[in-house]
Amino acid sequence: MEIIIRAILSYLIGSLSGSLILGKIRGIDIRKEGSGNAGSTNAFRTQGKLFALIVLLIDVLKGIVAVVFIANVFETNSNISPYICGGAVIIGHVYPILFGFKGGKGAGTAIGVVGAINPVVLLIAIPVWIVVLVLSGFVGLATMLSSISIPVYLYFAEVDINFSVFSLILALFVVFTHRSNIRRMINGTENCFEKAKILRNSKQI
Repeated sequence: MEIIIRAILSYLIGSLSGSLILGKIRGIDIRKEGSGNAGSTNAFRTQGKLFALIVLLIDVLKGIVAVVFIANVFETNSNISPYICGGAVIIGHVYPILFGFKGGKGAGTAIGVVGAINPVVLLIAIPVWIVVLVLSGFVGLATMLSSISIPVYLYFAEVDINFSVFSLILALFVVFTHRSNIRRMINGTENCFEKAKILRNSKQI
């Protein structure tokens, strides 16, 4: 029963979408702007750097709160509690009950979750994200490959099996939430962050 309560609390925390709450304050619905996504990337493209930065910080903080605080409610010593709460807060971000189940793609909150569980893996994921972004200009592709890099690294690192399984499921979920990006890349219509690319005159991948 306790784990269910923690999962529900984490989900509700995840449902507090930073971009949608800030958008309401500003009088806009970011889901009707740009790509229609409620994440920090679309926030950056449509609302500017400061707005996007605040959104990202809120999303990351949600993941940290779920893993560090909510997972330890009732003073539990459960080994799976951080993963249950981490998964619930990400699902809450992607499918927020407070906003009609239409949220972001989960990347920012996933950073907070994974970083709170084992910050070392971010030393792998973040460089992968940067390298893919500067080579391709595709934020979605960078996000998917960086998420995939985590279970690959953990496989060779031979760490806790629970974290390995969780990171694999999370990577698959991130790819799933970015399925529209995959379709656009295949069709050649994906938004490209040209300013981030090193080889700006090269053909998009």
